[in-house]
Amino acid sequence: MSSAENKDTTERGLSEWERAALKQRVAEKKKEARRGRGADKAAADARDVRDKIASMPESDRVLAERVHALVTTAAPDLAPKLWYGQPAYARKGKVVCYFRSGRMDKERYSTFGFSEQAALDDDSGLWPTAFALTELSEDAEKRLRALVEQAVS
Repeated sequence: MSSAENKDTTERGLSEWERAALKQRVAEKKKEARRGRGADKAAADARDVRDKIASMPESDRVLAERVHALVTTAAPDLAPKLWYGQPAYARKGKVVCYFRSGRMDKERYSTFGFSEQAALDDDSGLWPTAFALTELSEDAEKRLRALVEQAVS
């Protein structure tokens, strides 16, 4: 979102994009409530995430597929689910980490981030909460894997 769009948001309330994201989240919550619990819900949530990734523009789709594979192997106890219309990974229903498509969000890069549920806190008082992703090099993948493993420790 550009600084002009941010200014409009603060002066007039939520932007059109923010309203759409909130509507998407409300729809997700309703769908979650209808699905109940258990293996069927988990399978449906995972299918929703795969479908969302498949619908992304190619460059973001490639990133999202690699991130999805990385998270599901590094932290198999995290369950894929949609969160504000984008792929996320949760423990006991609470999102630990997420991927946001830059192109779908009309941003210049995609993002991989962590929620407050992630165990990344340290004594320095400074730890990562989100990263811009333009590509996932071997080194970046190793760093991200280590962070995901730490987040669920």
